[in-house]
Amino acid sequence: MKDVMIATGNSNKVKEYREILEPLGYIVHDLKEIEHLEVEETGSTFAENALIKAENIKDIYGMIVIADDSGLEIEALDNQPGIHSARFLAGYDYDYKNKKILEMMKDETNRKARFVCAIALIDDKKHVFEGVMEGSIAYEMKGNNGFGYDPIFMTEEYGLTSAQLTSEQKNEISHRGKATRLLLEYLRRKK
Repeated sequence: MKDVMIATGNSNKVKEYREILEPLGYIVHDLKEIEHLEVEETGSTFAENALIKAENIKDIYGMIVIADDSGLEIEALDNQPGIHSARFLAGYDYDYKNKKILEMMKDETNRKARFVCAIALIDDKKHVFEGVMEGSIAYEMKGNNGFGYDPIFMTEEYGLTSAQLTSEQKNEISHRGKATRLLLEYLRRKK
């Protein structure tokens, strides 16, 4: 059994990682078990920010670390909110953020957008696994599944917003699902 630290305090992410990693023989830890640690994300890409988080935790705890960074890039808004997706319009909830983006996009014909996820793993080396989900910004919010920007992100594959998809449909095509599958391939080969 190997210990692995998931560099997040998000209990939903930790649950997902436990379901994935424990059958492979990993003992999963998260920051809430030990202490809350804020890491400043100073990178210019999702991959850089994921590595910054992973490196900081690795330096402290010395075990295998997994960290991720993800967000929404909107082509017409110069790929914003991008790496600032979580901090975009800080202090406001996602309902407000989504409405604000729809307002910013109301006269825009180029609605191309994508979700990006970078998962960093540090064991004896540094690795980054990236996944992308292409789509567009919808004209209105739809759906109650998912979180964040899901209600305004129209998927190419289904013609529905990410928030209208079932968990199974979303995991099949999502940025996080794609990056996680690459991570799993690596971990299975390493076993």
